[in-house]
Amino acid sequence: MTGARMLSVLLLLVVAGGAAASHSSSSSSCPATPPDAGNTLQVSHAFGPCSPLGPGTAAPSWAGFLADQASRDASRLLYLDSLAARGRARAYAPIASGRQLLQTPTYVVRARLGTPPQQLLLAVDTSNDAAWIPCAGCAGCPTSSAPPFDPAASTSYRPVPCGSPLCSQAPNAACSGRACGFNLTYADSSLQAGLSQDSLTVAGDAVKAYTFGCLQRATGTAAPPQGLLGLGRGPLSFLSQTRDMYQATFSYCLPSFKSLNFSGTLRLGRNGQPQRIKTTPLMANPHRSSLYYVNMTGIRVGKKVVPIPAPALAFDPATGAGTVLDSGTMFTRLVAPAYVAVRDEVRRHVGAPVSSLGGFDTCFNTTAVAWPPVTLLFDGMQVTLPEENVVIHSTYGTISCLAMAAAPDGVNTVLNVIASMQQQNHRVLFDVPNGRVGFARERCTAA
Repeated sequence: MTGARMLSVLLLLVVAGGAAASHSSSSSSCPATPPDAGNTLQVSHAFGPCSPLGPGTAAPSWAGFLADQASRDASRLLYLDSLAARGRARAYAPIASGRQLLQTPTYVVRARLGTPPQQLLLAVDTSNDAAWIPCAGCAGCPTSSAPPFDPAASTSYRPVPCGSPLCSQAPNAACSGRACGFNLTYADSSLQAGLSQDSLTVAGDAVKAYTFGCLQRATGTAAPPQGLLGLGRGPLSFLSQTRDMYQATFSYCLPSFKSLNFSGTLRLGRNGQPQRIKTTPLMANPHRSSLYYVNMTGIRVGKKVVPIPAPALAFDPATGAGTVLDSGTMFTRLVAPAYVAVRDEVRRHVGAPVSSLGGFDTCFNTTAVAWPPVTLLFDGMQVTLPEENVVIHSTYGTISCLAMAAAPDGVNTVLNVIASMQQQNHRVLFDVPNGRVGFARERCTAA
């Protein structure tokens, strides 16, 4: 790998508070997109008239968005919960939020695949090992404004043969003729792919013979139309395939959704990572090694550590219980006893009449709300979340809600998920070789 590379990152707005403002503007007022220059790539807003993804991507009303996103986060929570219970040098890449959030990661990265290179948008998922890309001719694959990858147009594309050791690493591998294929489920989707290899370029670095699933058939609604780049720790994940280049180390800073001008970075490799950063040990679940478990020991609201029963936070590899960091869930989800304790203390601290909105049950219809800080307590590390990481505001600022929720009614989930909103404007470090996760406050939102 050649020296330090930086690609500017913009988070595409997914909360309608900001999207509503964008939606109200006309397409003629959209600023011209600066050309890519050197090692800086430009990305832009996913919703509204300026979206590069085309018409029809505008966010719904704020209340409608919250209801929709709460439902989708609930579905992803069930997906993560099922994963937890079963077995399984420096560079910067652009990340942005995906158009389709149900069971898809919130952020996408631009990449190039094949020879000559074909441009792709790949969803980045810290809780998944899979690497798949919709290929030309795929039956049932979700549609996207970007064309699918065409293997026939790449001179470096190769199917993985059945006798390859890589075939045994694929989920539910099966041979069709001499080529290796595999089948997997992703939430409500069933996917059939041919195990393939080609040259993948991310952040200016080429990964030769990158192994991925070339999607041939899909059913259901959950598969990301742009494909998936798994940042889990399984043998076929991006992290494992680039171990020699990036030493199984990466970090990101996710910008806030309060402005149309967002910038942040996904850093790959050890170089350029913060030297002074609070860390907590990574915990290993042998049944689901890809999930990034950490030991959350408590939660403080204001100055009070709220009373959470120990089993609600305890790590248990047998059941999958514990706490994970996830880039694909928008709002933090806590098991019911933990959430109730946090919610009740927030309500007591604010002391105003409570309402609900869009799946969130702790909202206040007043502009005079003194929100307390929320501090997540981990082994060796405390992360204090200011209001911007804890509260979502309506478009006009009259309603504000606690941006957390409990597991859906009737679901006996055991997993706490620290989601992307609570990670925003922090540098979050995933240092797999040293078995640690770190947080450092970093203002990566453009003014």
